[in-house]
Amino acid sequence: MIEEQGTVLSLSGELAEVRTERRGGCAGCGSKGACGTALVDRLLGRRSVTLKARNAAGAAIGDRVLVGVSEEGLLAAAFAAYLVPILGLVTGGVIGQWVGQQPGALWAEILGGPEGCALTGALLGFALALYWLRGYSARRARHPKYHPVVLRRLGGEASLKSPPDMADRP
Repeated sequence: MIEEQGTVLSLSGELAEVRTERRGGCAGCGSKGACGTALVDRLLGRRSVTLKARNAAGAAIGDRVLVGVSEEGLLAAAFAAYLVPILGLVTGGVIGQWVGQQPGALWAEILGGPEGCALTGALLGFALALYWLRGYSARRARHPKYHPVVLRRLGGEASLKSPPDMADRP
């Protein structure tokens, strides 16, 4: 389980809206900021993330909480989000290149040769991969085992009795 600390902003039934502060892994890394992730972190700054999590701990508005996400779910989502579009792009480009090299291929003449067919195929493959990813994400969103969960409250009772200032929200 991957865990992150946050603050409960609001409650809706069994769900809690939690704001977490995005943390970089640079503090524990041997590179200490000499990588692309550290550069992006310095350029964009640390922004908060708001998410809806199942309130299994019975937290109240204003409570500091520990939120958990299953490693399996996060790994599968990252795999799909990063690998599938790249595979679609490459596969589409290879198929487009093959189509453009066929003798007498009308598409090759229209699109400017095998290179134009490869580019068109790559774009179509990428678009199809994104379309598939949209459906995949929607299907996974319906499964509660992949949803974030408030694991426990940190520091006892609610520290705020009224909702936090909405101007602070991203």
